[in-house]
Amino acid sequence: MDERFQDEFVTWHHKTPVGIKVDEVFGMDSKSGKVWEEMARQIFAEQGVPDYRVICHFADGAPYIEGYPGRISLTHTNHFFAVAILPKTPEIKLDSFNPRAAMGIDAEPLSRDQVLKVRNKFLSETEQIMIPEDDVPMNILAWTAKEALYKAALCTGLNLIENIKLIKLPSIDDNPETNKVISLGDALLTFPSDLNIPSQEMKIYSYVSYGCCVSIAFSPKCAKFGK
Repeated sequence: MDERFQDEFVTWHHKTPVGIKVDEVFGMDSKSGKVWEEMARQIFAEQGVPDYRVICHFADGAPYIEGYPGRISLTHTNHFFAVAILPKTPEIKLDSFNPRAAMGIDAEPLSRDQVLKVRNKFLSETEQIMIPEDDVPMNILAWTAKEALYKAALCTGLNLIENIKLIKLPSIDDNPETNKVISLGDALLTFPSDLNIPSQEMKIYSYVSYGCCVSIAFSPKCAKFGK
């Protein structure tokens, strides 16, 4: 899935080993910027389902699919667009945090070495010791994990260092289609006291697709698709 396509879109619909479905759209390097992203969203809306899917947003910017009572999360980078989807959870409200639907996805190219220059902006001192300062893939993994955790928290204004803590990083799964043994990471989310939300233990799963590190953060209590 890392092969580059210059003049066509490629779509991939799959279920990750952690029970979260992901739809990916990538390729078409001849398109750029907002045009590419809008075309990728259009392809997602038209593929693999009987009815057209409309992506909407709550007041805080969190996405949802019109008429679908399940959490989704989006990521877009460098001609790569992905939508992570949880099963229907009509018993909860999707516009606020709930462990049953706590999930986020983020992706970045593994070659983006600029991450080394800003690691002190999103990693605590403890995390900087845990993650080598010259290891680009591991720093990319840490960045995508924190961004995915931020999306899963559904709480604007969280501090990436103070409120989102990486306890253990996963290994990057380089064969998500067939790998049966996976490595999960651990993280901790803390919220402002006025929200009355207890700290949440979270899991992280990361894999490689189209030259990107894709990280999914999720609560062990969230709804999952069965085998």
